[in-house]
Amino acid sequence: MMDEIQALVNKFVNDRDWDQYHQPEKLAMSISIEAAELLEHYQWGYDGDEQGVKEELADVLIYCFQMCDKIGVRADDIIKMKMKKNEEKYPVEKARGVATKYDKL
Repeated sequence: MMDEIQALVNKFVNDRDWDQYHQPEKLAMSISIEAAELLEHYQWGYDGDEQGVKEELADVLIYCFQMCDKIGVRADDIIKMKMKKNEEKYPVEKARGVATKYDKL
């Protein structure tokens, strides 16, 4: 599924010749900007705009896929790597049901 999404995003970018604008630092900025737009829906309490939330979340994910492509990593590989690290930092027996940071468990 991730390969299909990556191909869809790449086709969109390539069809418009936009890759020239997608340096890693620009993509990182775009991820942050779109995440802030997503957060606006919750700034003063959920505004009820489910479609807006979906679209902003999709924008964040699209830029993340573009960043993966630009730096030459696969989204599924880095997610698996990070989840393994998270499992080590937050063992179930210590972290279950608590929101404590890993270094305080």
